[in-house]
Amino acid sequence: MIITFLAALPAIGARATYGARTTADEPQYLLTALSIAEDFDLDISDEIADRRFTPWHEINLNQQTIALNETNQRISPHDPLLPVLLAPAMAIGGWTSAKIFLAMISSASAAMTLALVTKRWQLSPMPAALVIAAFFCSPPLVSYGSQVYPEMPAALAVLIGTFAITSSTTGKNLAIASIAIVSLPWLSVKYVPVAAVLALFTLWQTWHSSKKRALSTALFLAINGLIFLVVHQRIYGGWTVYASGDHFVNGKEFEVVGEYWNPLGRTRRIIGLLIDRGFGLAAWAPAFLFAPAALALAYARKHKDSFLVVSLISVGWANATWVALTMHGWWWPGRQVVVVLPLLVALIASLAERHQKLMKPILLASLLSMSSWFWLVLEASTGRKTLIFDFQQTSNPAFKIWRLLLPDHQRMNLLDITITTIWLAAILFTTWLTYRTWITSPKKADALARDTVPKDHLVD
Repeated sequence: MIITFLAALPAIGARATYGARTTADEPQYLLTALSIAEDFDLDISDEIADRRFTPWHEINLNQQTIALNETNQRISPHDPLLPVLLAPAMAIGGWTSAKIFLAMISSASAAMTLALVTKRWQLSPMPAALVIAAFFCSPPLVSYGSQVYPEMPAALAVLIGTFAITSSTTGKNLAIASIAIVSLPWLSVKYVPVAAVLALFTLWQTWHSSKKRALSTALFLAINGLIFLVVHQRIYGGWTVYASGDHFVNGKEFEVVGEYWNPLGRTRRIIGLLIDRGFGLAAWAPAFLFAPAALALAYARKHKDSFLVVSLISVGWANATWVALTMHGWWWPGRQVVVVLPLLVALIASLAERHQKLMKPILLASLLSMSSWFWLVLEASTGRKTLIFDFQQTSNPAFKIWRLLLPDHQRMNLLDITITTIWLAAILFTTWLTYRTWITSPKKADALARDTVPKDHLVD
């Protein structure tokens, strides 16, 4: 979808922080991509020594790495597939071309989402395209269309895998799904849980049609899993890339999830990932408030693909809730759930088609999201604000008013607890109402769709 590609472009030159166009992990990915393009290796020690990062990160670099041997070899503690994908673009046009390539991946993800809902779920193309374009032109999906992280490539891999295995278990579809599954850990080890869901569903579905094919697929995935572990031991010195990072030396790589893991304290992220004042999805894209109802409808309808899609979203959300070190970081909000957000968008598109009255508020909310994003991009391009360091201080009056209705989960005082409780009650009620309406009277719940959508476009 061309519109999503164009929407991602204006942010390419905007400053992520003061004195730099990229921040946090972005310089690391670009340095590794540059090393692969020029030296055909992952060692970025020479690039750091020569300050090759200055075109996109003028200020001092947080190296994040340690010397791995006596030759002072340094390897960025980030999985290598994204730099491999970016290397040709870096060779052609540097960091700008790399970001343009990510915008192309964002566009491909939008197109893949549209293909999933129209080809697999039989939604009407035009309404679905409007909803999908609205979300992909809104943050966080539009922001990760230009920021150098593996989030959007991972989302595309999940979409491709989902599209392949919701069709038939032919050799071609199995090969496509297997490649998508294998690619996810190489983009980042944090995507292993989502990859595992895709793998289990693929094997389960294949087992019922061909046990031999299922066993061969399982063997292929197991061998690739073993290769992943061996390569990481040999190159990074541990089971994950974090072993080469300066924060996780001496075998402390698994502290990346937190030195003092507090699952009970992190549980509030379940709702915080959606409604937190600064880092919640709804703060910047209020249309995501329709997501719980869309999930409830998908679960209630028991569509043939519901179990897979709901499982992927649930596992991705759970990973962001209990495994990720924080939901507040040096990145654009929503980073930890971007991998499954296109699937959530697909469910919202399905909800909008079945309940046409929701289309207008979804699109209006998305217009607010897009205006907030491009307002901030303009500020970041003119030096008044930055995309990452102080995005919450944007001068946009609409955002300033809207955020007052949301809780601050970094502060979490009595007022924030009260606001959270009110939002939680409202979300639970609408979710229950959506589910209850469908299971008690599915024909009545589907009446709007049947009145406005041709029968051949109704979701089975």
